[in-house]
Amino acid sequence: MIFLIPLILIVIFGPSLWVKYVLNKHTKHIDSLDGTGSELALHLIDRFKLDGVKLKKGKKDEDYYDPQNKIVSLSPEAFDGQSLTAVAVAAHEIGHAIQFYKKEPVSLLREKYLSKAHKIQHYGVMFLMASPLLGLVFRIPHLALLTIAIGIITMIASVLMYVAILPEEFDASFNKAMPILSEGYITQEQLPIVRKILRACALTYVAGSLADILRLWRWLAMIR
Repeated sequence: MIFLIPLILIVIFGPSLWVKYVLNKHTKHIDSLDGTGSELALHLIDRFKLDGVKLKKGKKDEDYYDPQNKIVSLSPEAFDGQSLTAVAVAAHEIGHAIQFYKKEPVSLLREKYLSKAHKIQHYGVMFLMASPLLGLVFRIPHLALLTIAIGIITMIASVLMYVAILPEEFDASFNKAMPILSEGYITQEQLPIVRKILRACALTYVAGSLADILRLWRWLAMIR
């Protein structure tokens, strides 16, 4: 059984570490690029006439598109960086803005599944926090087994909800950002690298949700 621990850790943390590795590896400044990630994002907002969409400089790892407030957030590395990671991340987030602006069917996946993932995590953690008290008050038989089962179901269901939005993420990367960048924003030699970066962008949510499983083990350890 102890030999399974490294395998479990690889499954949980491997994707997240791979995403971070790919994004960090290609943050080197490149003079031949036309500008920074923020400059590209502003250019694309104007080019695709995304009226009302605004750009902001977020905190570290805050690369996302907020459809409710129509805000593209880029982390300092992507906002100020003039690198392949910066332009790829910027194009990916603008890809999301295009999805929502055009009201494409794929843009409905986030609203449908991401909110459910957050609710599942919220209520699952609430139950894990309350389970010791429930055991004292109601004397529930086999509460420990029930707690473990609910904890595992909570995290698995959450991961599956994140998997459900993958079509939206891959669309933003490979149906939006990749065609845009291949029009001349980057060279042909840089395309394979950018493809890897965009794949990492698409897998960010799922990789992060897998890493969240660690929270489950912390709660279960505390309860035990």
